[in-house]
Amino acid sequence: MPWIKTIPYAAATGKLKALYDRVKGPDNNVDNIMMIHGLRPHSMEGHMAMYKFCLHHTGNTIPKWFLETLGVWVSALNDCHYCVEHHFAGLVRLLNDEAKSAGIRRAIDTATPETAPLTPAQIIAMEYARQLTRDPGGMVEDIVKKLRNAGWDDGEILEINQVCAYFNYANRTVLGTGCSTDGDILGLSPNKSDEPDNWGHS
Repeated sequence: MPWIKTIPYAAATGKLKALYDRVKGPDNNVDNIMMIHGLRPHSMEGHMAMYKFCLHHTGNTIPKWFLETLGVWVSALNDCHYCVEHHFAGLVRLLNDEAKSAGIRRAIDTATPETAPLTPAQIIAMEYARQLTRDPGGMVEDIVKKLRNAGWDDGEILEINQVCAYFNYANRTVLGTGCSTDGDILGLSPNKSDEPDNWGHS
């Protein structure tokens, strides 16, 4: 049980019910990270907009599976098991490569992203994510230059930055309210990237 009151789908009314209907998955399932916002539906609306636009938007050019990898890594650094399990399940589905998924998970679990089956540029992005998560005040321009020199353009650097920033926000939402995976269906996400207003989870 979370540490603050939540409102289940069956008891929701008004704006909250309308938002639940937008974000729900099969059998009216609403992820607990969304349900935690039940007492302040406007914060759920902001959360979902940020999530959809940072991670599930056609304006992104980085493959979604790698954005999910960054999210799992950030969540592991923050000890947010809720987001690790949810987003690793999504990563596995997107990547559709059991061996590569397992290799990424091993590298994340051992905090050795340099051993992951990733490109050198992707490993540098993982290093950036660690710096931004663990020591944001220590971020310097040279770290961004390292991303650029590895082949990421500035738009992609912004994508990496925003996904890392979003997961740090989501992790703190989960960890600060006692949100758990109890009753959740792992790995669902708002996959219709070409429909920005479609927040339904599948």
